[in-house]
Amino acid sequence: MRIGAWQFDVRRGELAANLAAGIRGLEAASRAGLELVVLPEMWPTSFLSAGGPAPVEADRSALDAAVRASSESVARLVERAAELGVAVAGSAYGAAPEGGLPRNRFSLWSRGEELSAYDKVHLFSVTGENLGFSAGEQAPAAVALGPATVAGVICYDLRFAPVVEAARRAGADLLLVPAQWPTPRASHWFSLLAGRAVEAQAFVLGANRTGVELMGRRKRALAFGGHSALVGPDGVTLARGTGVGAEELVWAHVDPDQARALRREVRVADDRRPELYTRWQG
Repeated sequence: MRIGAWQFDVRRGELAANLAAGIRGLEAASRAGLELVVLPEMWPTSFLSAGGPAPVEADRSALDAAVRASSESVARLVERAAELGVAVAGSAYGAAPEGGLPRNRFSLWSRGEELSAYDKVHLFSVTGENLGFSAGEQAPAAVALGPATVAGVICYDLRFAPVVEAARRAGADLLLVPAQWPTPRASHWFSLLAGRAVEAQAFVLGANRTGVELMGRRKRALAFGGHSALVGPDGVTLARGTGVGAEELVWAHVDPDQARALRREVRVADDRRPELYTRWQG
């Protein structure tokens, strides 16, 4: 199964440019014979109010319009993906709960059908993400896609082991992670991708953005180097983005049976002591 990440500069509020970049990624994936491509976090719009409060938060009609426009971009991308025969995943604005802010929602699509959705549980308060989004509460679901069983989490979620453990317990042997992970913490990114792959005994594919964006309450310029990566269940990196240039397709061949064989050989799940973990966490 050939899978990959399409990394590009996700430009805040520039829906047409972001959609065009996303479609270029689909077409590159199709030419390479990929069955699945993952786009970065919030790929249609980026974070419209990173580090608010900002006008888009104060003006509910503007926020609703942004969510609708994002949904239209997703629909057009999904349509093109279906034409090319490539499954696609990423995160974008999701519908808001009653009276609340929208979600940061991961979705996986194949042949025009949404196979799964997951709302980001851990919002990155350092850049004020918690001011512009409602946090999710449901565990990631695992769904079949070709020979793989796939689940998704989003960026900062990667730092929290229980989310990845929930995906593993749901049966995932391939974990997808769309992200906006800044270059100054790239070492954390690589370490977490590899660590979670070993921990879950699964393939982990992280799709990160490139470019520079003003983030946080102080509107600091953050650089994003791409560095998308695919790591095997043994912790070996199978593909990694160069971090050079605005756009790059990072891909490799994976065999989900490798993850399943490892789980049979090293039966980590059977040796868990959840009754102790619950007690320790009080």
